[in-house]
Amino acid sequence: MAVHVTVWDDRDRAGEGRNPTASVVPTTAAAPALFVHNIFSWGSDSTYGFAGQRPLADSRRLLLMDRRGYGDSPDTARSDFDVDAADVVEVLGDGARAEGLGGAHLVGHGNGAVAALIAAARRPDLVRSLALIQPSAFTAAAHHPVVADLLDRVRDGAPGSLDGVTPEQYLRASTEGLGMDMPEPTSRRLRAVATSMGERPVWEAEIPLEVIRGAALPVLVICGTWEPAPAAYREHVGLPLMAVAESLTDSLAGRLLRVPGYYPHTQEPAAVNAVLREFWG
Repeated sequence: MAVHVTVWDDRDRAGEGRNPTASVVPTTAAAPALFVHNIFSWGSDSTYGFAGQRPLADSRRLLLMDRRGYGDSPDTARSDFDVDAADVVEVLGDGARAEGLGGAHLVGHGNGAVAALIAAARRPDLVRSLALIQPSAFTAAAHHPVVADLLDRVRDGAPGSLDGVTPEQYLRASTEGLGMDMPEPTSRRLRAVATSMGERPVWEAEIPLEVIRGAALPVLVICGTWEPAPAAYREHVGLPLMAVAESLTDSLAGRLLRVPGYYPHTQEPAAVNAVLREFWG
């Protein structure tokens, strides 16, 4: 396999501490779930990744993919959502076969949700359901004025504007520069930031919504309310992401969950985990 996948499976320990006479519903046949992370992160990261979703491993196998250039996956010359989508398809197939089941539940956050969407369109037969956490699928909502303004700004950005900027400087500008706390600049974090700085822009992604609609996949979109976010972050990032979430929900006949904050799965893990349990069935 081309990428590293962290596997969490706590089903053997799920019954510990229960009354031995209590009935326990077997969950060994539950389909696995594959998580695809956003920028600055990796699968099991507690700051921006999916560490808060570990409790879900009590009922099914969780697969946390590190995209190329992130976490424990190998370096890449340039992170690319199309390549990530191919990796997602490979992991989906391997993960489902390991359980002896057809398909897995797919969860993507941010840019990882773009890869998840493309992967789902390529192999909908491997996807049981699709959960998108604040997806950065801006091209799928380019008709929305707020998103169109964002796309105009980023496309008109000066070429080479990051020349000479170090990963630590970029991380600081992207967090403290917007009024948020900066995570510790460990070598692992800075490698993730360096990869993010060179990612292929998501506004080049072509999202095949018609294929996903035609596959009739169950779709859940999770978005923050963004009220407590720093004003600049909410205006330039939050408003477009909320517009994308609403647009995708409509386009894919999905369900939209709004939770407080601006990093739903890390700031409100209990709420997100509860709806994922219900959604997966």
